[in-house]
Amino acid sequence: MPSVSEIMDHLDYGASVEDAAAVRDWLAQHQKFGHFIGGSFTQPGRGFATSDPATGEVLAHVSQGGDEDVGKAVKAARKAQPAWAALSGHDRARYLYAIARTIQKRERFLAVLETLDNGKPIRETRDIDVPLVVRHFYHHAGWAELAETEFPGLRPLGVCGQIIPWNFPLLMLAWKVAPALAAGNTVVLKPAEYTPLTALAFAEICQHVGLPAGVVNIVTGDGETGAALVRAKTDKIAFTGSTEVGRAIAHALAGSGRKLTLELGGKSPFVVMEDADLDAAVEGVVDSIWFNQGEVCCAGSRILVAESVSARFEALLRARMEKLRVGAPLDKSTDVGAIVHPVQKERILKICRDAVAAGAELVGGAPLAGCFVAPGYLRGIAPANPGMSEEIFGPIATLSTFRTPDEAADLANNTRYGLAASIWSESATVATDMAARIKAGVVWINAANLFDAAAPFGGVKDSGYGREGGRAGMRDYLTGPEVKAQAESKPAPISTVPEGQTGQRAGIDRTAKLYIGGAQKRPDGGASYLADGALIPLGGRKDIRNAVEAAHAGRAKWAGLGAHGRAQVLYFLAENLELRRAELTALVGAPEVDVAIRRAFFYAGFADKFDGATIAAKTGHLVLVQPEAQGVIGITCPNDAPLAGFLSLVLPAIAMGNAVVAVPSQDHPLAALTLYQIFDTSDLPGGTVNIVTGPRDELAANLASHDDVQAIWHVGATGSAGLTRVEEAAAVTLKPVWSPTLRDWTAAAQGRDFLRHATRDKTIWLPYGALPAGTGSAAY
Repeated sequence: MPSVSEIMDHLDYGASVEDAAAVRDWLAQHQKFGHFIGGSFTQPGRGFATSDPATGEVLAHVSQGGDEDVGKAVKAARKAQPAWAALSGHDRARYLYAIARTIQKRERFLAVLETLDNGKPIRETRDIDVPLVVRHFYHHAGWAELAETEFPGLRPLGVCGQIIPWNFPLLMLAWKVAPALAAGNTVVLKPAEYTPLTALAFAEICQHVGLPAGVVNIVTGDGETGAALVRAKTDKIAFTGSTEVGRAIAHALAGSGRKLTLELGGKSPFVVMEDADLDAAVEGVVDSIWFNQGEVCCAGSRILVAESVSARFEALLRARMEKLRVGAPLDKSTDVGAIVHPVQKERILKICRDAVAAGAELVGGAPLAGCFVAPGYLRGIAPANPGMSEEIFGPIATLSTFRTPDEAADLANNTRYGLAASIWSESATVATDMAARIKAGVVWINAANLFDAAAPFGGVKDSGYGREGGRAGMRDYLTGPEVKAQAESKPAPISTVPEGQTGQRAGIDRTAKLYIGGAQKRPDGGASYLADGALIPLGGRKDIRNAVEAAHAGRAKWAGLGAHGRAQVLYFLAENLELRRAELTALVGAPEVDVAIRRAFFYAGFADKFDGATIAAKTGHLVLVQPEAQGVIGITCPNDAPLAGFLSLVLPAIAMGNAVVAVPSQDHPLAALTLYQIFDTSDLPGGTVNIVTGPRDELAANLASHDDVQAIWHVGATGSAGLTRVEEAAAVTLKPVWSPTLRDWTAAAQGRDFLRHATRDKTIWLPYGALPAGTGSAAY
């Protein structure tokens, strides 16, 4: 044992190991776990061992779930759901409150169990993860209490299948289970193969508080169990995991009508501007990428530093990295714990080897005995290097430089992911400008990896879609409002008129053109088809490509007008619709024209009133939830109500600052094509609205498969061949597809739901005020 004088020479921490006796007693009592179905545990079946990654010690044996187990769990959830939904919001709130209080009472037990099962340091599970779990159940107890007044007219989805990863086992459970239960749904949850134990402990908490049988069901197993849950007859799947698996799930659900939330991978930028507090930024790197072994999908693993300060920043970074303690996760002095599984450790090391082979230099990052990897970073790394593009999911960052803010934004967005970003600058102007330019669902300013149950979390691009947490996360577990559905007439087969055949030769005296980029265009192939007593251009893939390109060019000017400017244009558009009333009435009848004018006024009014919110999250931070335009939306309009249906979809999309590529009614497209003069005379920037006519389902699939279209609205019956084809194409490019209920498009009522689908929440965390003494500034 060292003497006091020797300790004073180096000031190293001594060992301070958390007592795991209670957890080990609990594990010894169980040894083997069955599934939790219908309020009780099943008999343990064929399964596998789950181990402590720090030591390799077997902790318990869990059962491998299959289709039969998942089917029983879904059946139990389906049986329990009507009674659970029928409870008052107050009664559901009391159950959620009881869960929160029970977790609080077992905080230390759950923190130790999580550390043993996952390998992360005890101070992370004890001080960050479990308190956040409690926060989620308290927060959603509030939503349960207020749901009837805050979400009027909405109803629960039914049974929700939920699949969570191994990096935050209990916290991810809380993110998904709490809002689902608050909304009146029941759940079947599949925890990660490597880390099922806290989910099984949570099942005991559900029993303890008397949660009705079947409201929460937990089926353990590997990826095959998750696949069985995707195949099962649930009403929603909420998945957190890899982009590749998320893409496969989206494809599997295509055409089913089931809802889907995807929170997928990330390669988040950590941007250090030249005026940043470098010491604080270095600590932000530690919080973001090293204290959690890099096992956070939103970790700022791509460090981008202004060239003028890069040398000093790297010196500070290296000095801090060398002081981090890698070791036993139960030791309260440990900074970096164990990698969750040897397979994951090997994946980390392989990406590092590939990055070095491609020209990068690895600083630190050495493999250590057991399931440990020392913290490190890759420097001198090119944008195309695999270490820069692949999600490492370990304690290894990348470090590169930039010279200008424009270059910083370009590098930050040079990724297929868009989950989160961290920006460091002492200038509010610089920081907020960069926050607006980076394409990510969450942005932290002078902070990293802050989470709260009130703050929506989720990504864009290959990081998925949908939000968890806050109002948006609660809304994603509800459906409605109720719309009286009606059938749609099936489009007639297209009768093609070859290129070069004039209208006169076809016996028709009217010829229309596509509307792309603010101008009338002939279709790429030159062919037309007969509809509405006219020659209608037969658009194809190349026309869709040209329209998407024009939409991106036009959107910059349209979005730049601001909400008030867009409202003025839409009011002007309504005025011009009135001026052309006689011509439009001759095409579609007076009721549709009346509705079209009313729609323009309605969405002009909403253009500057669909507000964001400032939410009450962590002390010392101002959290803005900003509705942000999707970008370019591909819209497939109904075959009936050719004018009212077209404008009912296009107007809410452009009111929020999007540009659209719209496929109008296949049988009656002339009314939409006639609008080009109204758009032009209403000061609508060219490219804001683009119209491509032709075979509706084929053009819709082309839009869905286009990489530069950010969202799809497709009017079609659930399970129809057209909608299924669109959703399968969109699964490849990972874009959300919304299919509004087939309805009477001439009805006057139309609400916020269209605006909600025209936007996505961007959550921005800013420093605000001083933190109370003693609270510190730890991440999460």
